[in-house]
Amino acid sequence: MKNLNHEKETALITGGTSGIGLELARCFAQDGYNVLLVARTQDDLEKVAQELTTAYGVKAYGIAADLMKPGTAEQLYNEIIEEGIQVDVLVNDAGQGVYGKFAETNLQEELDIVQLNINATVVLTKLFLKDMVTRNSGKILQLASVASKAPHPLMAVYGGTKAFIYYFTQSIINELKDTNVTMTALLPGPTDTDFFNKAGAQDASVVQNDNLADAAGVAKDGYTALQNGESKIISGFKNKMQMAMGNFMTDEALAENTKKMVEPAHDKH
Repeated sequence: MKNLNHEKETALITGGTSGIGLELARCFAQDGYNVLLVARTQDDLEKVAQELTTAYGVKAYGIAADLMKPGTAEQLYNEIIEEGIQVDVLVNDAGQGVYGKFAETNLQEELDIVQLNINATVVLTKLFLKDMVTRNSGKILQLASVASKAPHPLMAVYGGTKAFIYYFTQSIINELKDTNVTMTALLPGPTDTDFFNKAGAQDASVVQNDNLADAAGVAKDGYTALQNGESKIISGFKNKMQMAMGNFMTDEALAENTKKMVEPAHDKH
């Protein structure tokens, strides 16, 4: 990684080898950023890094790291700092969910998701943000979700982690008002990625009805909002309308509405 071109800015993207993270990596590379990709699988990292280097003429590197394991986020930061690399943009994209009734789902899987979605995000945000504030420049994109703003039956822990990310982000944005550092929350709706497969939610109505957003479009929305210094972006007109309507609904009604989207298609009458 030492031969990164310091004349170009560098973006660090967790979960950068698939889905929204991959599409965000393409957005950054297309605009001339060097890209550091973080994911668990070395082969995927090398493949995507090669694609970005070939297509856009930037430096792209993969760092294999399992952010579900405590201490990994700190190790990742230390490795990057020891290489003398300045991260100008941090994208906390990596995240997973578990599908099913909370009383029946696997506890360890859910604790792993809390570790990934919340703990790793907090650690990376803290460490890189301190550096950004010190030099008074930098941007952070946090992957929240429309699930941030409503109860999420059948994915209760995932929804809770995304609510944390959204309000955590908005709180820090307020603290950064007098700096040149910006932070943006990206709130996509259900998107055509591997998320539902990993969560075990392939039978969810929103998947079976092919009612999923395009990952490239979501990434473009997030990238544009980040570059414009916006505090948040709800990706997709339909999601904007649903969230606007949600302001007039009770939490109970919102929970029922969300449940209809994610309950198994064959259970609907």
